Amino acid sequence: MGDDAARQVADGRTTLGIELGSTRIKAVLVDEDLRPVASGSHEWENAYVDGRWTYSLDAVETGLRAAYADLVADVERQYGVRPTSFRAAGVSAMMHGYLAFDADGELLVPFRTWRNTSTGPAAERLSAALDFNVPLRWSIAHLYQAVLDDEPHVADLAGITTLAGYVHRRLTGRDVLGVGDASGLFPIDSTPTPSAPGEPGRRDYDQSMLATAQDLVADRVPDLRALLPEVLVAGEDAGALTPEGAAWLDPTGTLIAGVPFCPPEGDAGTGMVATNAVAPRTGNVSVGTSIFAMVVLEQSLATPHEELDVVTTPAGDAVAMVHCNNGASEIAAWARVFGRFADAASTRTGGATVDVDDVYAVLLDEAADADADAGGLLSFNYLAGEPVTHVEDGRPLLLRTPGARFTLGNLVRSEVHGAFATLAIGMDVLHGEHVRVDRMTAHGGLFRTPGTPQRLLAAALRVPVALEETAGEGGAWGIAVLAAYLEHTDQALEDFLADTVFRGDAVQVAEPEPDDVAGFQSYLDRYRAALPVQDVAASATRATAPTDQGDPTDTAEPRLQGEPTDTAEPRLQADPSDHANDARTEKEPTA
Repeated sequence: MGDDAARQVADGRTTLGIELGSTRIKAVLVDEDLRPVASGSHEWENAYVDGRWTYSLDAVETGLRAAYADLVADVERQYGVRPTSFRAAGVSAMMHGYLAFDADGELLVPFRTWRNTSTGPAAERLSAALDFNVPLRWSIAHLYQAVLDDEPHVADLAGITTLAGYVHRRLTGRDVLGVGDASGLFPIDSTPTPSAPGEPGRRDYDQSMLATAQDLVADRVPDLRALLPEVLVAGEDAGALTPEGAAWLDPTGTLIAGVPFCPPEGDAGTGMVATNAVAPRTGNVSVGTSIFAMVVLEQSLATPHEELDVVTTPAGDAVAMVHCNNGASEIAAWARVFGRFADAASTRTGGATVDVDDVYAVLLDEAADADADAGGLLSFNYLAGEPVTHVEDGRPLLLRTPGARFTLGNLVRSEVHGAFATLAIGMDVLHGEHVRVDRMTAHGGLFRTPGTPQRLLAAALRVPVALEETAGEGGAWGIAVLAAYLEHTDQALEDFLADTVFRGDAVQVAEPEPDDVAGFQSYLDRYRAALPVQDVAASATRATAPTDQGDPTDTAEPRLQGEPTDTAEPRLQADPSDHANDARTEKEPTA
């Protein structure tokens, strides 16, 4: 494997995937069999500036270069060669949000990420006018809110895009988006447009909805369509690495221009690819900083639902998405606390320090044998507002009555249930629409600990939950697979994944267990009843000045600062001691 991989790297026959998650930028190199052979990463954090969550474009540039340099160093360390070109490449990033540029390509206002929930009036008016649910985090909601707020920058707008679209444009010069990412910018028409024989069916923004939205913004935005990037589906040519793009990514000058790029995609789409969940009646759940479920629809939903986003697969097929702003951050916080306790105890007793994976394993083993309803405990993981449950300003809370059974196992089970509760509320809407799901595939750092998280998720969603052998390889791997698909468009994407990418992979499936299902439903009933506590807690503790309510770290505990990622990470057999095992040392939010 080593010698063959070295030859592939030297010959430019490997494929590069890059994904910008919410706390880490990840680069993965895959061989001709689409197996990861090297990786690199760079940790970063969002900032809370002037009441909005953001990342600076300087941080984007610095982080991309650092992640790519780390990948190159990993390749040189393992194979003794330095990559100069690739067979193909692709970029993915956390979806939605608002990047607004003027005619000179200058950013007009700081990047407004998916995490911002300040677009309520715009989302409500758009949803009513379009008869289509427009979530708070979608780009069109941010644009219309800027119009409603009479923000000066709107007069200078020449284009808006997503984070993946911005990076792709810097690398290739093309202002395009993959259809999955574009579907979080503006609603997509689910009907394919004509294409040449042998080419993928094209997709575009919904023209009737564009006309309606144009009427809403006409006073400030004379041509809404002109602001939106071109929409491409998986397999379409999205340009090639330019000399300027090569220098931007690799200032050493080693990287050569000309690498073909696939359409840039959102982390939800690459998660679907990474879990082989792009065919109707399949779906996946990603658990990280945020948590979201995707179900590929057989037919359109009967009515719009504010709990459900309708987005698309990278091939353009309609998907119902339940997106919750808050995921596994609180589980990670408790793991830090208990990890620090274990380290402090071992120091006093002369024992060894505790690995973060061992902390999770011990805690989740306790949860496995706890009371099915968490013994009366109740956990809210709301570090931010939560649109699905109409919570504008969230607070992490642990609640218990005097009669609750406060044990370690019940505490951990309550935190896991709390991470899945809002998702389950959204999924109940899908059940009401009679959407059929054969199984869901889970991914994300939480599922690196086998058994308990998968079992409890199956109980929460009341569907079988699978873990593919490759599901841990994440969104950077998913976009690398989409880049490789550029050479396989004679097959539909779902067939390429099933017959070529996932052929023969082992699948572990957890069926919902009746006792777990009943216990979770009891927990969820209490959870729904206690939701008003969130408003009370926020009102009583709201700061007069904005503070970063993000994912807390403790500099005294560097080994346990992390949390499960938005998308899972590869565990590379070639170097298991290096990048492969850090899925809990970062924050997907995606979406």
